[in-house]
Formats: sequence, structure tokens, C-alpha cells
Amino acid sequence: MTIKFILLVNKQGQTRLAKYTDEFLSVDERVMLEGEIVRKCLSRTEKQCSIIQHRNYKVIYRRYASLFFLVGVDEEENELAIMEFIHCVVETMDRYFGNVCELDIMFHIEKAHYLLDEMVANGTILDTNRTNVLTPLQMLDKQQQSS
Repeated sequence: MTIKFILLVNKQGQTRLAKYTDEFLSVDERVMLEGEIVRKCLSRTEKQCSIIQHRNYKVIYRRYASLFFLVGVDEEENELAIMEFIHCVVETMDRYFGNVCELDIMFHIEKAHYLLDEMVANGTILDTNRTNVLTPLQMLDKQQQSS
């Protein structure tokens, strides 16, 4: 599995979290790519498919409440596996934040990145077990509270 990027975007098209594993994209190219993809995804109706083709990426997205979770992958990637991965990310964030919302991401961006880093490395899904993903973060929280 090769995930090229993960974006969390609100309904207004503002990126709240971006994680790239494609090191060949410059910052300017990333900003331009985000704008194009977000406009494409937000302009689609709920009855349309949640998979789009953009440049050399296949973009799979889902909307949960006010957030869109977008994942860009290689052409030959399994769309259903990525849809399941998105759902797993949302469930993991829900368990940690307690019904994740845009404000949780904005005020705890480092924790959201940490969760994704525990699940994905170099574009490969490492772990989808919520307990395994959340344990290090919960231990870190306990350590911060005790100090």
C-alpha cells in the first residue's frame, strides 16, 4: 500500500491536517494540489462516488460530520481497503478525543499527527488496532499530567 497523502478538510475547504509521504512534492506543489483536490471533492454531491482520479493519484474520501478525510494513493491501490482505513482513523480519533470534531484537530494538531504517525509510516499502513495505536499516546498523556 502506498499512501501519498492524508488530508483533513472542513466543509469550507480549509485544510486542518495534512500528512504527505510523497517527498517529491515541493511545498508550493502541495498547496496547489490540495486546492485542486479539495475543490473537486467539495463540489461533488453525496450521491456521487467517493473516489476521484486527479493527476497521477487516486483520491478516496469520506465525510464525517464537518470534516472530510481525503487519502491520496497510487493508481493500483485497493479503494475499499483505503475506505476501511479512513473509517479506522475516524474511530481511533473518536476514541481518543471523544467524538472527534474540527476543533479537536485544531487545538491538538500534534496529537492528531501522532495518531497518524502510529498508523502510517512511509506511505504504508502499519497498524489499525486502536488499542495499539492509542496506548503510546495515553502513556504520554499520563506522563504529562504527572509532571
